[in-house]
Amino acid sequence: MQVIKAKKRRLARAQKTIGDYCLLAGSPVDANAHYSTALELARLTADYFWYAGALEGSVCAILVDRMGQKDIAVEDEVRYRYNSVIVHYRKSFIQDNAQRVSPLTFELEATLKLARFLCRRELAKEVVEWLTNAADGAKSLIDASDRLILFVEIARLFGTLGYQRKAAFFSRQVAQLYLQQENRLAAISAMQVLAMTTKAYRVQSRASISKHSLFNASIKETESGHLDSGKMHHQSVVSLFESQWSTLQMVVLREILLSAVRAGDPLAAWSAAARLLRSYYPLITPTGQNGLASALTNSAERLPSGTRCADPALPFIRLYSFPLHPSQMDIVKRNPAREDWWAGSAPSGPFLYTPFSKGEPNDNSKQDLIWIVGEPVQVFVELANPCGFDLRVDSIYLSVQSGNFDAFPLSVDLPPNSSQVITLSGIPTSVGPVVIPGCTVHCFGVITEHLFRDVDNLLVGAAQGLVLSDPFRCCGSPRLRNVSVPNISVVPPLPLLVSHVVGGGGAIVLYEGEIRDICINLANAGTVPVEQAHISLSGKNQDSVISIAYEKLKSALPLKPGAEVTIPVTLKAWRLGLGESDTAAGKSASGSTGRTVKDGSSPSLLIHYAGPLGNAGDLETNKSSVPPGRRLVVPLQICVLQGLSFVKARLLSMEIPAHVGESLSNLANVDGGPLDEAVGYGSKIDRLMKIDPFRGSWGLRFLELELSNPTDAVFEISVSVQLEKSNNEDNLSVDYAAEYGYPKTRIDRDYFARVLIPLEHFKLPFLDDSIFSKDLQSDGSTGGRNSSLSERNTKAELNASIKNLISRIKVRWQSGRNSSGELNIKDAIQAALQSSVMDVLLPDPLTFGFRLARNGSENAAKLDFPKESDTSIQPFASKNSVIAHDMTPMEVLVRNNTKETIKMNLSVTCRDVAGKNCVEGTKATVLWAGVLSGITMEVPPLEESKHCFSLYFLVPGEYTMVAAAVIDDANDVLRARAKSESPDEPIFCRGPPFHVHVNGTA
Repeated sequence: MQVIKAKKRRLARAQKTIGDYCLLAGSPVDANAHYSTALELARLTADYFWYAGALEGSVCAILVDRMGQKDIAVEDEVRYRYNSVIVHYRKSFIQDNAQRVSPLTFELEATLKLARFLCRRELAKEVVEWLTNAADGAKSLIDASDRLILFVEIARLFGTLGYQRKAAFFSRQVAQLYLQQENRLAAISAMQVLAMTTKAYRVQSRASISKHSLFNASIKETESGHLDSGKMHHQSVVSLFESQWSTLQMVVLREILLSAVRAGDPLAAWSAAARLLRSYYPLITPTGQNGLASALTNSAERLPSGTRCADPALPFIRLYSFPLHPSQMDIVKRNPAREDWWAGSAPSGPFLYTPFSKGEPNDNSKQDLIWIVGEPVQVFVELANPCGFDLRVDSIYLSVQSGNFDAFPLSVDLPPNSSQVITLSGIPTSVGPVVIPGCTVHCFGVITEHLFRDVDNLLVGAAQGLVLSDPFRCCGSPRLRNVSVPNISVVPPLPLLVSHVVGGGGAIVLYEGEIRDICINLANAGTVPVEQAHISLSGKNQDSVISIAYEKLKSALPLKPGAEVTIPVTLKAWRLGLGESDTAAGKSASGSTGRTVKDGSSPSLLIHYAGPLGNAGDLETNKSSVPPGRRLVVPLQICVLQGLSFVKARLLSMEIPAHVGESLSNLANVDGGPLDEAVGYGSKIDRLMKIDPFRGSWGLRFLELELSNPTDAVFEISVSVQLEKSNNEDNLSVDYAAEYGYPKTRIDRDYFARVLIPLEHFKLPFLDDSIFSKDLQSDGSTGGRNSSLSERNTKAELNASIKNLISRIKVRWQSGRNSSGELNIKDAIQAALQSSVMDVLLPDPLTFGFRLARNGSENAAKLDFPKESDTSIQPFASKNSVIAHDMTPMEVLVRNNTKETIKMNLSVTCRDVAGKNCVEGTKATVLWAGVLSGITMEVPPLEESKHCFSLYFLVPGEYTMVAAAVIDDANDVLRARAKSESPDEPIFCRGPPFHVHVNGTA
């Protein structure tokens, strides 16, 4: 029985072998027939191992026979038969454990074949189950090579299904089997296998990513400008950093580092150490961080100089800001169609667009940054070293992909756990766009590329809890908003003006009201000439700039490169406010100079300038090709110190009798100027007094200003008056102090002084009812509209007169040799004249005058102003003297200063030095001929009338002539001027005294 069984077993095995040869020969039908015979004989003999082999062969024959056909029945048949194959291989293992060939290997191979046949996404669950069973069977394999082959196939099948993490796990098993072999080739294989797992574990090297796709991503990120961190896709963050995998990722990178060191690949070892240190520094102890730094250094020593690696290490680099151009380099859009080409474009530093620009829609989320060929530019970046060792960055510079920019390298030392903001600079070399995705860093002996977008993603992930730590926050750096990278374009070279104040670069210190000339030097530091330039003012206190010699700049155009021009500017210090004056006074009292510095209070010069327009053909085809212009801001930096301060002001008036002469015209110059020789008195004090031809007296009317000097300087005050009429219309200012010999007033330190300002020729030409329209219409009988109109006109006329008075008076001061200025007395005059403005400005209704009428002189002249050429001024003793015991003919002249005829009763009085009437009474010392009282006169409007009489002086001495009149039927204008309240009250007008000096006989 055993012999028959053995014979059948041999026959079954022979049939199975014949079937294999038939299958190899390409005859699946014959092979299937032999496999069927072998299956029947092996089943009868319980030869499960060969039964499983024959069954596996029959499956192959079926598949070869129906190659290219997709039949579900065939698939089910294959699945059923292979399940039987696996079961029978397992039975054979239990049956005969002493076979020379282990059935386990065939069982695992059959399992992999079935999984490979079913490896599709829709059957993934079944395939995963078969692969899991195969992985469990690997524990029973004795040979490490068998396990390696099994894990390779399992990893491949999982990868085919798309299960990258499971594929990566079994790939790591393969790598560990390689690492168990102590040879370099096995280490290289392990390193290569682990490199394939990095993508699944999200720790892949940048070198594994296509350079083209990486560059496009950088460009796309730069163009998007990091619009909004909240809108950033979470997937981009999660794909780079997944904190829940931290430990596993660190293990993978450590295995890659170990395998690269064993394989002798320093670049791969450097890359792995850089990724491990950069991504997982919070989970690594300081000792481990130092170890990784040593691994980076050791790997770099085995690399040639200048080696580049795609994976950056330290430091972390983020974009801090694009600094604005200084005020001397502002760029302005240029409109060649307009003469004021800078108008309509608000300068915004280097940016040609800002949200604050007028008239431009805010539809662009990015700014346009303009750089100029050949001019250095700067970019601020922040570096962070979150590790526990000192970091030495051998060089760092901006990485520019466009090739039209030369970057300047910089070396930096970063202490442990610190951050630092540095300035990276460079020079644009040609026209075109500039793209700056990041920085190029030479650190740990290798050159790497640090992209700004990577750090931005890291910071977003840290804010959302997806990343372990924020390297900048842990270094103590404040949280910053995302800085968008602007669209940078390079334009052709532009002129560059550089300014400085000649004689010093500090603040211009001026006292209040001081006038000083300064010179501003402009130099063209660019490479193209300045062909257009315009100067304007901006800021506060623009009135302090009196004049700018713009013509000098215009005459210097075109200003070639390296050329200079000096522009004189005249400044006048403004008046400090009340708060500033009090502060300055307090500082002065405590020993300070009283300097008050207020930001933004000084004006600035705005110089818009531009170079050549370029080719006319390019301008016609492309208006955007017009090179922009520039704006130079020259802050004047004026520091105003408190100068002389007002204490109080008051109005003083005095009348001194005028001398009676032959002609009133000799008493005053027609043009209002002083006489070369005074009539009557020859002293200097008389030269201060001005004759009023209508009042007939010397009138002294002064504005007294009391000034205080709280400064350390000594001031000298002088008064000047601008006359209404002048022989030289181009020069209307006449210095009264010099003309009249008025001495200057000196005010020493911490002293007070009074300055007298003469108020002359400020009366209105005549008395009009419009001035008193308010009083005339106070009863409301005439209607409100006309009344309001008259009031406004009257007020406007009075205000104009007051402004005219103020504008004609100049009070100037001088301190030292070069410091001089002018006091602002507007407020002081208005305060002093507030209550007496009507008396100062309004003329009297009647004015009186006396003159001698010898030799027919009564027909010589009227009271009108004769020309100076017709006036003959002779010595007082020869022509204007009165002799006692001689009949002296005289005239009294009365002028009507209103626009209506005045009827009056005139009377003339002569008084002696005691003030007694010397023409009446028993003791009269003066005899007369004619009428001196009760004289009825009618004076036409704006004209004068005269009355003749004679006096005979009995006693030599000093006498005073006074004329007075009572006006009959006074109108409302005269009553308003006289401030009469009762309509029945008589209006009395009295003239000023006239002095008569009577000489005795020889």
